[in-house]
Amino acid sequence: QVQLVESGGGLAQPGGSLNLSCAVSGSGLTIFTMGWYRQTPGEERKMVAHITPAGTRTYADSVRARFTVSMDNTEKMVSLQMNGLKSEDTGVYYCYADLHRLGSGPGRDDYWGRGTQVTVSS
Repeated sequence: QVQLVESGGGLAQPGGSLNLSCAVSGSGLTIFTMGWYRQTPGEERKMVAHITPAGTRTYADSVRARFTVSMDNTEKMVSLQMNGLKSEDTGVYYCYADLHRLGSGPGRDDYWGRGTQVTVSS
């Protein structure tokens, strides 16, 4: 069974920083991409940042110069360092993994964490 468990998040003031972490549990996993999505009420879940084990990073334009995504493939963990926070960064952040699980067949599947709330407010 595959589980993604997020930690971090909370309340920050505009201009402040927060760090999110996510650990993937399960055996026989090959990870292709991990990352973070953000969802606000009434909106679709949107990509914030992705990273591959080779270190290729993709960012939403709105966070590119402020957020940094990192990955430890050995530990199967991904983190998101968020600096220069703005009120529009507020939302529920979901950890994401695109992976293959040994014994599950030839395909890859998407997995999600339960989400962690980030609120940016003075």
